[in-house]
Amino acid sequence: MSANQKPQDVNKSEEEWRAELTDEQFRVTRKHGTEAPFSHSHASEKRDGTYHCICCGEPLFSSETKYDSGTGWPSYWAPVTPEAVREHDDNSLLMRRTEVQCANCDAHLGHVFPDGPEPTGLRYCINGEALDLKSGDGAKDAQENAGRSPEAA
Repeated sequence: MSANQKPQDVNKSEEEWRAELTDEQFRVTRKHGTEAPFSHSHASEKRDGTYHCICCGEPLFSSETKYDSGTGWPSYWAPVTPEAVREHDDNSLLMRRTEVQCANCDAHLGHVFPDGPEPTGLRYCINGEALDLKSGDGAKDAQENAGRSPEAA
């Protein structure tokens, strides 16, 4: 597989996505929605593991980089690898933000802000509806990719 090739075919129609996702998962990931703060259990989740894209299953974030930002959304200071996500300018809602998408299937995940903890100084503020936690599947590998972890969530 070449560096530009995606690991799986994710060219799905809106109807296919609707059939595979809950209404809220579809609204958040395919229509660029945002869940209410503190509404998803992933915001307070403490188990070790890797958070995968709800749409395509690709690993995105690790519990090793998760922390409690106090915002009500799951927050991470780095993705599992820089290639796991894509970032785009988002000027909607009269704000200037940086949108975060799954690099594999283009699912809307949330936004990244420059107010996070060391070592990156970033806060990936991610919708819990966009994530699927798989407990204990190599979460410690992300620490090697992203640097030293601040106090875990």
